[in-house]
Amino acid sequence: MFLKVNKLSSIKTQLPYDYYSLPYCRPERIVNFAENLGEVLRGDRIENSMYAIRMLEDEQCNVLCRIEALSEAQARAFRLKIDDEYKVNMILDNLPVAMVHMRQDEKGQVLKAYERGFYVGFVLQDSDSDELVHYMYNHLRFNILIHTDAETDLSRIVGFEVEAFSAKHSYDNTFSAEKPELNTCNPGKKIAVSHTLSPQPVAEGNEVIFTYDVKFTQSDIRWASRWDTYLKMTDTQIHWFSIVNSVVIVLFLSAMVAMIMLRTLFRDIAKYNSLEAQEEAAEEYGWKLVHGDVLRPPQHASLLSTYVGTGVQLFGMLLVTTFFALLGFLSPSNRGGLMTAMLLLFAGNGLLAGYASARLYKTFRGEQWKAMTARTALLFPGIVFAVFFVLDLLVWHQDSSGAVPFGTLAALAFLWFGVSVPLVFVGSFYGFKKLAPEDPVRTNKVLRQVPIQPWYMHPAVCCLIGGVLPFGAVFIELFFILSSVWLHQFYYLFGFLALVFVILCITCAEISIVLCYFQLCSEDYNWWWRAYFTSGSSALYLFAYSAFYFYSKLDISKLLPQVLYFTYMAMVSYGFFCLTGTIGFVACYWFVRQIYGALKID
Repeated sequence: MFLKVNKLSSIKTQLPYDYYSLPYCRPERIVNFAENLGEVLRGDRIENSMYAIRMLEDEQCNVLCRIEALSEAQARAFRLKIDDEYKVNMILDNLPVAMVHMRQDEKGQVLKAYERGFYVGFVLQDSDSDELVHYMYNHLRFNILIHTDAETDLSRIVGFEVEAFSAKHSYDNTFSAEKPELNTCNPGKKIAVSHTLSPQPVAEGNEVIFTYDVKFTQSDIRWASRWDTYLKMTDTQIHWFSIVNSVVIVLFLSAMVAMIMLRTLFRDIAKYNSLEAQEEAAEEYGWKLVHGDVLRPPQHASLLSTYVGTGVQLFGMLLVTTFFALLGFLSPSNRGGLMTAMLLLFAGNGLLAGYASARLYKTFRGEQWKAMTARTALLFPGIVFAVFFVLDLLVWHQDSSGAVPFGTLAALAFLWFGVSVPLVFVGSFYGFKKLAPEDPVRTNKVLRQVPIQPWYMHPAVCCLIGGVLPFGAVFIELFFILSSVWLHQFYYLFGFLALVFVILCITCAEISIVLCYFQLCSEDYNWWWRAYFTSGSSALYLFAYSAFYFYSKLDISKLLPQVLYFTYMAMVSYGFFCLTGTIGFVACYWFVRQIYGALKID
């Protein structure tokens, strides 16, 4: 069986490194295994190793290799990785290696939990000199769980556990590479490595011997459910609290929308349409007075069309991704599958982006559709790609495996210019070719003056208020998503995520409709951009929460990881702004056309 080694990872630096960037035992020829786009972008570098494992054959005290004397550069490399709490990642039969932790659940039952990888080493204070001494883990005890089928008598691997030891190995006379015999680990003398042995210090000139044990253990876990321990979540109650919290917000907003639609609007429409009340309605204060300006094209209509198209593209990507994730196609066993799927679906949804932006732009009677389409195809991806490229240069300067190779950058560029951009233009062509929808009311030639608005109807105030509730509906689930990304945990509760996504869409739509109605009642017809910013402002709260998460949950002290974190979260917030802003805008656009379409206006 092939035991593959993967990257070295740390939640303190967020910079992955190649396994062989440390002087571990290297095979004569290092072979890189094929990786998908998502794996490369995550910094995975899967390679072969010297570990020899044979199915159902226990091994003890296998000597992997020996470093006769650590050089200063080698010792410094180990010390730096130990200080930054780097973990070693390995793969056997597509299962990541994991350390075992036993914990109690709410009912007091003891459960097994996995922590991916094992640490490079640890630091202890010397009792004599009070100095900090670095020690490395140079002995690994692999416990491979197998399940034997009763009918076929075939065994399959269902778990890959490791316990790491630091052991300063010793031997008599001279070391024999052909037949090494150690005093600290000798199956013939029934001597096994334990935590009571003297640990292996990291210092220039020290000899280091790497060893490992292999043990096969029968397990009741079936092969189909072997990932359950990796994905086991202990905080499902918190997830349900998140759902209940979000549902309460949705019910509150739905009640407000229902009150507006059923009581106020129906009453207003009935009064405005009554022949007996025409003179009274003419003097009425309210949203009917702006019917001649409510569909007047806004300033920067082309840019608004672009952002709506971008939001539709992101919405389509997330919708299809969530659907396939719910069906189980994007499980963590398919490393990098989720990110690969999102990139491909974003490019494919360029068709929807072009169509939506062109339809809206034609509604505005815009004529420069080619320039608008080019902006739709290039603006959001261009900003993200430019920022990503600059960060990639910084990561490359650190010799990290997280630096994306030139070939992958070329593949991303092809996905953008070869797939996404043409699809945006195709969608825009068909969207602009189609007739624009007929407006329910005529737009006056003379611009109506907007009366002075009270302070609470100021655009900034409305947007800040409008962003609170959509963010409040998702912020608990956001904690788990951030933990999966920055604390290297598995996230697999896509059922909860789908529910939260639906609640987010409803919340964005309803809060935008409510505030849009209040704005029109104040005789302010400049609702186009405000509808976008009302729900889109939730991105500000998302970024603020990411800053809170950084200072409360993460232990990142170096400058470059901090820059990476806040820049990536700014890009995520930018995408969230486009997504939520588009949902709110589309809801308001539908709402305005519905209420003014119900009026009888000469």
